[in-house]
Amino acid sequence: MSFNDEIKVIENLSDYELIKYLENGLIGRATGGNFEYYDYVRQKVLKKNDFQKLLPEWVRTCRDTNQFWGFIKGKFGSYQERREFIWSEFAPLLSQIEFKTSSILGEIIAFDEEHISQQWQKAIERKDSDPEGAITIARTLIESVLKYILDEEKINHNDNMELSELYKEVAKLLNLAPEQHQEGIFKQILGGANGIISGLGAMRNKLGDAHGVTKTKIMPKERHGELAVNLAGSMALFIYKTYKERVLK
Repeated sequence: MSFNDEIKVIENLSDYELIKYLENGLIGRATGGNFEYYDYVRQKVLKKNDFQKLLPEWVRTCRDTNQFWGFIKGKFGSYQERREFIWSEFAPLLSQIEFKTSSILGEIIAFDEEHISQQWQKAIERKDSDPEGAITIARTLIESVLKYILDEEKINHNDNMELSELYKEVAKLLNLAPEQHQEGIFKQILGGANGIISGLGAMRNKLGDAHGVTKTKIMPKERHGELAVNLAGSMALFIYKTYKERVLK
């Protein structure tokens, strides 16, 4: 994808997607990759007044990726420590945007089937031209639904939990765990659903755009993006509808 094409993609990102793009790019840079669009994304984020209260201070002070590299390299020696630090630093702002009750944003945004369908459509629109980005959005879509349900039900979780761990908690709540059933066909289907969630998390880590680019990285093709997007959209709606029918009565 050319520089101008990527800029067009960035311009069409939602607030949540923009911050995730910044977070993922910085994780990529902190773990040995590049973040070519940092300057552009940083300036775009700094212009949004709603973000300023919870935006990490070091985003303001690190004006380019070299400054960021010096900051993060001096602070943490291991890649995992750097990932966890960046996740924790962006978590408050992402939570404010994602879960709709922000005093910063000052509005309530409905989290419902229409919202999920809209996010699914955004992923579909990227699957041909940017399968890496589509895979990342697909994973984020599932993650958003799972965290929404856990937050609504006041079930503890943290931002470092794997997608499979989040789903395990939701599955227990919704009676979707294979071990909660005796019938073989239900155990098989629900086991397959669990496998899809785990696979989406692994696919995003392996093929998505969240960890920078290395010489050995496998570049996804259009069919990989299409697979991830369609699986994520179907599972996200299934999980939400199950929650709506079983819990939101």
